Amino acid sequence: MHEWALAESILSTALNAAEKEKIKKIKEIVVGLGELQQVEQDIFEFALGELVKDQPEILKDVKIKIKSEKSNFVCNNCQNHWSFDDLKKGINEDESEAIHFIPEVALVHSRCPKCGSPDFEITKGRGVSILSIKGVK
Repeated sequence: MHEWALAESILSTALNAAEKEKIKKIKEIVVGLGELQQVEQDIFEFALGELVKDQPEILKDVKIKIKSEKSNFVCNNCQNHWSFDDLKKGINEDESEAIHFIPEVALVHSRCPKCGSPDFEITKGRGVSILSIKGVK
């Protein structure tokens, strides 16, 4: 399941960052969850909770906060802005599934709803990331 792989990646990345920064105990991880990734948040949170149980002592009692971010797109041709809800109106289920796994696929399957240009950027809500890690050195 995609959410489990993302959760594993978040924990692995946090552990690597802690090692680089010589953090002995991670107290909090803030995760950014972009709407375009279409992650099932309840499954993602459950996966994090389960996976953290089998992690090293450095992650014992860590608090994981998730901040959702709405997606935004901007057309490089007409400067129109639109949302993921607007984008979903123009794609089918298979295209939506492809975007779930690789958000940049939206650039292939979509056009500006105002001018029809394929030249646009994803400006917010792209994927999953670690926004911050708090710990004790």
